[in-house]
Amino acid sequence: MSDPTPDPDRSVAPGRRRRMRSRRVLLIAMSLIGLLVVGVGVGAGVITSRLNGNIERIGDPFEALPNRPAVPTSAPDAIADSPGKPLNILVVGSDSRVSAGDPSQWAKGGQRTDAIMILHLPADRKSAYLMSIPRDSWVDIPGHGTAKVNAAFSYGGPALLIQTIEQLTQVRIDHLAISDFESFTSMTDALGGVQITVPVDTYRDGKLVAAAGTQLLDGAQALTYVRERYTLARGDFDRVQRQQNWMRAIFTRAASKGTLTSPTTLLPFLDTVTKSVAVDDGFTLGTMRSLAVSMRGVRAKDVTFFTVPVAGTGRSPDGRQSIVNLNRKAFDELMVAVANDKVAAYLADHSDDVDTLKAAVS
Repeated sequence: MSDPTPDPDRSVAPGRRRRMRSRRVLLIAMSLIGLLVVGVGVGAGVITSRLNGNIERIGDPFEALPNRPAVPTSAPDAIADSPGKPLNILVVGSDSRVSAGDPSQWAKGGQRTDAIMILHLPADRKSAYLMSIPRDSWVDIPGHGTAKVNAAFSYGGPALLIQTIEQLTQVRIDHLAISDFESFTSMTDALGGVQITVPVDTYRDGKLVAAAGTQLLDGAQALTYVRERYTLARGDFDRVQRQQNWMRAIFTRAASKGTLTSPTTLLPFLDTVTKSVAVDDGFTLGTMRSLAVSMRGVRAKDVTFFTVPVAGTGRSPDGRQSIVNLNRKAFDELMVAVANDKVAAYLADHSDDVDTLKAAVS
């Protein structure tokens, strides 16, 4: 099913049109994972105040963390969040963002994270890398022994999850952004749906939700597509790629509808986005704006989605849980590359070790 929405850039010269679209795609991508889209120039103070008021803040989850990885020394004089300093943002898709600012309200076993990703922005700001860590990865959680990585959020909220990821990767996390897939549903509906190629008929409770083929899906349909797991050939690995694919579809849809060039569509979309994400206190609107400006030269082709190296699935030591075993040798090599801001070189030499998002998704 094709989308008949006219292209608002059709009157622009083809070369310039491609550059404009690519720029907008990147800005939308950043908005979903860090609200960087606020930096496109919504200048009115009342609007900025409104959007800022929409954002849920989670305090400073970094304040009391012990034994953190060192700050990269490649550019010791660089200003934080500016070109010259690589940046790593932990992006979390949780069951719910309710009470994200009060970890004491978590109960053990509740509010586990459906998606855990690290967004790496190189110091030169010429590319971006979004890497998924499977939620069932078997890791050490400080103070709780070994468990699935998504349990860290349940046990101790944002601070413990950051501590777990930093201990696992030896990569310093600079900011945190938390959303949920219900919020992605709202974003999808705010765009009038997103175009996704569904490989097979998708059902929920015995009812057809989306037929096979390229479809314009509303938020509820896209959520069902993403939450499918047990009929997928590779189980949760394919589910992770569907999550990435949904994000990519939102980026593409936003660009094709000219969302960032029309105030009548931009403001409602930004309103939806800012109500959908919780961030650490240090991730201010000013920081987001500066970061967006520093990445204005990046094109859509420069954004890479992939899953970290894994060695397959297995069982927990007690045999009760299905888990994902990380390929620690390849994983550690990747994280050394992240810490040293050499992800591009790593991917060029180890393309077979990671599961890169391709045009077609199972």
